[in-house]
Amino acid sequence: MKTIKKLCAAVLLLVMPAVAGASGAGMHLDKAPVNLQDLASLQRGVKLFTSRCLACHGASSMRYNRLKDIGMTEEEVKKKLELPEDVKIGSTMQAAMDPNSAKLAYGVAPPDLSVISRSRSADWLYTYLRSFHLDKTRASGWNNTVFPNVGMPHVLADLQGELELKIEKQAGHETRKLVLATPGTLKPAEYDAAIADLTNYLVYMGEPAKMVRYKLGMIVLGFLFALFVLIFMLKKEVWKDIH
Repeated sequence: MKTIKKLCAAVLLLVMPAVAGASGAGMHLDKAPVNLQDLASLQRGVKLFTSRCLACHGASSMRYNRLKDIGMTEEEVKKKLELPEDVKIGSTMQAAMDPNSAKLAYGVAPPDLSVISRSRSADWLYTYLRSFHLDKTRASGWNNTVFPNVGMPHVLADLQGELELKIEKQAGHETRKLVLATPGTLKPAEYDAAIADLTNYLVYMGEPAKMVRYKLGMIVLGFLFALFVLIFMLKKEVWKDIH
């Protein structure tokens, strides 16, 4: 009986995360236009990442020299990303702010973003970064419809502008809509494009070798197909006199 109880408890522990994940599955997420073959998009994305995100968040599993894979030379990495003199091209992407200082400022230490696209999803990130809105009840002055009561302030507010959350009730249904109250330096379509680039880079950073893996996979499949043709022809040659 004790064994059965332990087994049931183990099953519950395995099922609970899945149930918790399913509970948030009803949230609408916009489709992220991810294209890892668009090197220009990846380069714009890493520029935005290092200029805005890297102030608080780190990417300890990503090195600057891996940006060669997206078409950037060492000189371009140093110049376009404005790397400090003490940062080497082989260094990992470390946050400018100390984790303890960030925790004091925001109440929680900002997470490392190396694999954030894999722990969340591209669609989640794309929607989240476009869903900040003004909230005077929050210490930061901001809230987020995708991640309610998030500790992160809207560091891209100067680009997007200020959004307000409008709640309308019709026929017993509640409709939530984000409305642009104060424009930013980018038009809405331009801001969406910038976030698409940033999301694209975050997806790339989660698995930098993904495209290389795809290319190797195609080469292996091509080799196996050619080998199959040769073996098939050899089989016909060997068995032609028998049949």
